[in-house]
Amino acid sequence: MERESFEDDEVADILNKNFVSIKVDREERPDIDHIYMEVCQILTGSGGWPLTIMMTPDKKPFFAGTYFPKKSRLGYTGLIALLNKISDAWQNQRDELLSSANRIIEILSSEEREEDKNTVNEDMLHKAYKSLSSSFDEKYGGMGKAPKFPMPHNIMFLLRYYRITKVEKALEMVIKTLESMYRGGIYDHIGFGFARYSTDDKWLVPHFEKMLYDNALLMYAYTEAYQAAKKDLFKDIAMQIGEYILREMTSPMGGFYSAVDADSEGEEGKFYIWDKKEIYEVLGQEDGELFCKAYGITDKGNFEGKNIPNLIENESYERVSKDENLELLRNKLYEYRETRVHPFKDDKILTSWNGLMIAAMAFSGRVFDNKKYIDAAAKAADFILKNLRRQDGRLLARYRDGSADYLGYLDDYAFLIWGLIELYQVVFDEKYISIATELTDDMIKLFYDKNQKGFFLYGIDGEKLITRPKESYDGATPSGNSVAALVLLKLSRLANRNEYEDIANEMFQNFGGKIDRYPAGYACFLSVYMLAAKESVEVVLVGERGSKETSEMLRILNSEFMPHITISLKKNGDDNYVMLGEKTTAYICRGHSCSKPINNMDEFSEAILSG
Repeated sequence: MERESFEDDEVADILNKNFVSIKVDREERPDIDHIYMEVCQILTGSGGWPLTIMMTPDKKPFFAGTYFPKKSRLGYTGLIALLNKISDAWQNQRDELLSSANRIIEILSSEEREEDKNTVNEDMLHKAYKSLSSSFDEKYGGMGKAPKFPMPHNIMFLLRYYRITKVEKALEMVIKTLESMYRGGIYDHIGFGFARYSTDDKWLVPHFEKMLYDNALLMYAYTEAYQAAKKDLFKDIAMQIGEYILREMTSPMGGFYSAVDADSEGEEGKFYIWDKKEIYEVLGQEDGELFCKAYGITDKGNFEGKNIPNLIENESYERVSKDENLELLRNKLYEYRETRVHPFKDDKILTSWNGLMIAAMAFSGRVFDNKKYIDAAAKAADFILKNLRRQDGRLLARYRDGSADYLGYLDDYAFLIWGLIELYQVVFDEKYISIATELTDDMIKLFYDKNQKGFFLYGIDGEKLITRPKESYDGATPSGNSVAALVLLKLSRLANRNEYEDIANEMFQNFGGKIDRYPAGYACFLSVYMLAAKESVEVVLVGERGSKETSEMLRILNSEFMPHITISLKKNGDDNYVMLGEKTTAYICRGHSCSKPINNMDEFSEAILSG
């Protein structure tokens, strides 16, 4: 639409004559995007991007749609015809448009105020699982048919559901989906990292755009799956995602960039696809043949006459990442690919998405004992806190070219706090818990709805829009409310703030009505509910960070899938926790009571693994 219409003189003349044109970056203004996407769904029954809205000067919408070609064709109304028609209606039927706009505002406001309170309960967990299970693709993994999205929070839900219920199929769905996504072309086998979604059911042909949030959540999910299933392949994939992010998506200052476009030289995927002949020219006949056989490269091609490297037909796919010869060939092709015209990189640094990647880097660094990832998480966190937090403590949403703008939204707070909690649990620097607590207090002050419970999308100090939405549905990313509930529960233990747990419980008591309509759409929120309902555990280690005993206890904690556990490290005597016999000592606390102190490694391992 940008190329066809917004850069076109004929369209520009009409717009400039009759309208005030506003282009919104939905990543910088998720509040605007959320509200007017709801308008589009009310008016058309569906939504999508690009989003086209016509509204009155006081922001009241009366028309919504998505894509419009420049001129009418094949049943599509053209943008020129639409603009002229609306301009005429504004001049001659304005009262009708204003009446329509007011009616839309009434509907929108009633939906935002809708009171459908009910307590979240265990039955909703089973309903969500059954829904995911019934839509599961047994052949290629994932949910439903094309297009297929990774939806890592569904994976995380299934892992937690399996841990609690021991339903084997839940784990099988996770393994099948994660393996199939990796085998497909949605994964960049040359340079690593996942594209945004697959256009087909076998994960072969992606929309080639790469998003920071997808790769953060997938890195986290593959790491959890490694803990749960003990498959080295999942560790390799998580590590490759981390390598991609550090190489391609990390600014020199430490913050993480937002996205890489799908197009280069005006063609989608051109940067990523290959001729078989080209492979042979780079690798030579013998090595070229080996690579083409492994990665499904043919003369005919699998995408518009060219090839997307994939492992869909390769039954030895689990061994590919360990094959040193294939690694050398991949590296040669990567170096060759680097000479091509690169897709555009969106180098804005978003607080919310950085929070997700900080969480992923810290968590994977902890599980895989990878200092590079831990350092990257710390550097990114320090960058955000230095550059996207005002002197009064208020978070901002976006940094680019030395400028930080837009008051932070709920997602900025919740996601960053999550990242700081994960970072604390690997470096055990109290400053991260202290800052996380400050930000949580601000999040409650700025966003919490004391009457209906839960958190609004934008703060009390934000621009007043036509409505103040509250999102709990877990879409491409987990909702801010889901992650807010998560961090409230974790910080209630780590910072000894019981009132945080009370707020999370209020959310569980009030969100059930909405969730019960479609539990599978609230996978992250239900994952947090499992944390609360199935008794979380705090492990307090008392000792020195680098000691042999501390390292061994941390190794035991990090090797198993235990999402219900929070870990803290204290010095001897802190908060009345003491060492026994000058050895690192563990206190295992469930609810508000702690076990007797343990400093025997076998006892510690048994106590942890039994619960």
